[in-house]
Amino acid sequence: MTSATPTTDHPFGLVVLDMAGTTVADGGLVEQAFSAAAQRLGVRTGSDEHARQLAYVRATMGESKISVFRHLFGAEDQAQHANLAFEEAYAELVDGGRIVPVPGARDAVERLTAEGRTVVLTTGFARTTQDAILTALGWQDLVPLTLCPADAGGRGRPYPDMVLAAFLRTGAVEDVRRTVVAGDTSYDMLSGVRSGAGIVAGVLTGAHEKDQLTRHGATHVLGSVAELPGLIARAEA
Repeated sequence: MTSATPTTDHPFGLVVLDMAGTTVADGGLVEQAFSAAAQRLGVRTGSDEHARQLAYVRATMGESKISVFRHLFGAEDQAQHANLAFEEAYAELVDGGRIVPVPGARDAVERLTAEGRTVVLTTGFARTTQDAILTALGWQDLVPLTLCPADAGGRGRPYPDMVLAAFLRTGAVEDVRRTVVAGDTSYDMLSGVRSGAGIVAGVLTGAHEKDQLTRHGATHVLGSVAELPGLIARAEA
């Protein structure tokens, strides 16, 4: 949706949330799906090459997956093949019931929405995978807008594009500094900082530890996204 004028009077009226690791607990499915994809390209699980690639995947959690595969496999056709294999493997794991909400995440989103804020869910996955996750959780109508890198010109985190796309497409606030960004990775933090968001909150339910989150620009670090409504309320008080 778009709007010419802000839709809320709250100082922080737009909340942009990451999915896997922040609002969604996937139990390490990213690594499992990556291993399945790498195997299709001839990288044997347990090999030194697999260990090197897996370390890179862990370090770049939150980044657009196609960007990760371009770094690892170089040639565009191999990167696209690996990305497709990853998406297929992840979708199979999701369909197998291997994904659940982070405790309190849905309640937090519903509270923020009830307060008149606009909540947007973002991901580094492709649209097909994002939709599969939303369907598995019954979250298709939970928020008015969901974004993947392709929805923001193709660049995922650590670029600020998805946050800025949420700002532009919702029209929820008149100043990007009235935006809240929350995520579990250093790339989420960089994306929030680079967008100019007023609150950039790291959560400890996903990939990265507190020192990584603060080092990359977190203004606050929370145990989980369930604490976010309280943080925003305190910031506005």
